[in-house]
Amino acid sequence: MPNSPNYQPLKSLLELRLSVISNTELRDSDPDEQLRQLQSVSEDITQWADETKGIPQQLNHFLKQSSLSKALEFIQAIE
Repeated sequence: MPNSPNYQPLKSLLELRLSVISNTELRDSDPDEQLRQLQSVSEDITQWADETKGIPQQLNHFLKQSSLSKALEFIQAIE
């Protein structure tokens, strides 16, 4: 697909967000920082989706519903 989106930035953002979510040490020691990190990466994911043309409908659905694991699996399947 010549005009397909570059999914690598999104893949990295999704992996980062899932990592922050699963960081129980940060959640226990500094929950405010964990929330800040989650908000920041969520905003970056939203910005990527808003600025990227040609996103498959199913991937767009996963992103809008915050089904991040499913979005990551979708990207991995099309790579």
